[in-house]
Amino acid sequence: MERTAVLGRLTWQVAQVTDIRQETPRVRTIALEPPHWPGHRPGQHVDVRLTAEDGYQAQRSYSIASAPEEGLELTVERLDDGEVSPYLADELRPGDGVELRGPIGGYFVWEAEDPRPVFLVAGGSGVVPLMAMIRHRRTTGSTTPMRLLYSSRTLEDVIYRAELEVIGPETGIGIFHTLTRAQPEGWDGYARRIDADMLHEVAWPSADAPGVFVCGATSFVEAVAEGLVGLGYDPRAIKTERYGGTGG
Repeated sequence: MERTAVLGRLTWQVAQVTDIRQETPRVRTIALEPPHWPGHRPGQHVDVRLTAEDGYQAQRSYSIASAPEEGLELTVERLDDGEVSPYLADELRPGDGVELRGPIGGYFVWEAEDPRPVFLVAGGSGVVPLMAMIRHRRTTGSTTPMRLLYSSRTLEDVIYRAELEVIGPETGIGIFHTLTRAQPEGWDGYARRIDADMLHEVAWPSADAPGVFVCGATSFVEAVAEGLVGLGYDPRAIKTERYGGTGG
């Protein structure tokens, strides 16, 4: 039975686009309805495949943005040199079909039954799988202590900005932003790259033995992980997901 379930998740299927929401000028969320969806865990991803008229295929992995209780949504950032993301972020329309397989992954996941405090650290579009965790906490009514430290270039680049402004106060999740390139007048958040001092101020004390999820570019993830280890965090408690340098 388990093998059959795994094979099912690795079978390609065509999901219909039911809705599209613009998150930032370069990022949008795509709601999908696959004919067969086994459900997912917060932090998992799917593979998306495009096929050209001449038969050429391009395939990329995209994190699932939605909570398991909310169906299937992907949030995609357009990469100018990408093979897949420009089509998903610019050309795709409701009613179109998207070839995908999944859900995939069992390491970088969090579920509400875990009672440990949770520390989430995101760089840019690395917030996507972490948002699935935040939404899962909200939809299940979990009271697990949770904090998000989110690094963006500018305020306009903050994905899910309006939702985060609401979900923090409503659920008690600590939301902390840092803007590394430009800050609006009156900005009272952080205004630099994440460093040891910032982690010390925002992260749970290492003695609380929190679960940690870090997602972003490789250099970002390595810097955050090293900073947390320097604060006494157990490296085995730090789960990471890295976005490589190749286009999407």
